[in-house]
Amino acid sequence: MASQKEMDFTYSLIDKMFRLSIGEFADYSGAMYDGDFSLSLEEAQHRKHEYITRNLGIGPGTRMLDLSCGWGPLLTHVRDIGATGVGLTLSAGQAAACQSRGLDVHLRDCRTIDRDAFGGFDAVASVGGFEHFCSIEDYRAGKQDAIYQDLFRRVATLLPEKGRFFLQTMVFGENMLPVDQLDVNAPRDSDAFMLGLMTKQFPGSWLPYGKEQAERTAEPYFRLVSASSGRLDYIETIRQWRKRFAAPSFRKTLLKLSLVPRYLLSRDFRLAFASGVSSNTACFERKLMDHYRLVFEKR
Repeated sequence: MASQKEMDFTYSLIDKMFRLSIGEFADYSGAMYDGDFSLSLEEAQHRKHEYITRNLGIGPGTRMLDLSCGWGPLLTHVRDIGATGVGLTLSAGQAAACQSRGLDVHLRDCRTIDRDAFGGFDAVASVGGFEHFCSIEDYRAGKQDAIYQDLFRRVATLLPEKGRFFLQTMVFGENMLPVDQLDVNAPRDSDAFMLGLMTKQFPGSWLPYGKEQAERTAEPYFRLVSASSGRLDYIETIRQWRKRFAAPSFRKTLLKLSLVPRYLLSRDFRLAFASGVSSNTACFERKLMDHYRLVFEKR
């Protein structure tokens, strides 16, 4: 799994920039347009939150756990509809931001969750967190299935009979390359370069191979209720984010200037945040990656 240091590299480092661009209730995961790209980014994110809570049966008086809760947008929605939410994250920047808004968020490895920590829940959600639960080293060691299966087992212990688990995650797509071909030194527009760049932007993280791997490893504990691809939705989400990031502001300029020393001293930083390439967009467009919303029900 991505370590706390690796998560901080990706998320805590861009915490201020993201919130200055997207807002204090930033949602750093794919929105839900369902083909209606006339929606604003905020409307599409709200549609996603409603979709999640509706499919999980979350409402007044219920309790939900959010694994890898980010900056707390889903927890905020859960609170707004009268339910109770608990969130976990490995990013210190995200945890502090959530706690400053009164959200019940803890700095903790989601893979160690058990009933003794926070008790039981009516439902569990993970929006984007699954992408960080396996590292490339874990994959090379043949541990990927076991890591996912153990997580599903732990989640199942938190839920009542027929309790639901919502999982939104990027996955490797039908055109994914063999791992040994990923290379940031490959030609700049090549698939190998785009995938290699993704490993720099999200160190310590490795995706599942299609929704099939998630479904297979969940099988002993959950049945799949529904699955839908959000690949095109994610392409539009990224397009909207990039427009917001590019919009000038004095505070963002000051923040960028404060990062100049790191830019000069760290090649990984330059590749991850200043390459000028939207590798995730390219990976979705080329079907090197896909994106799924999965609803599971406990057996």
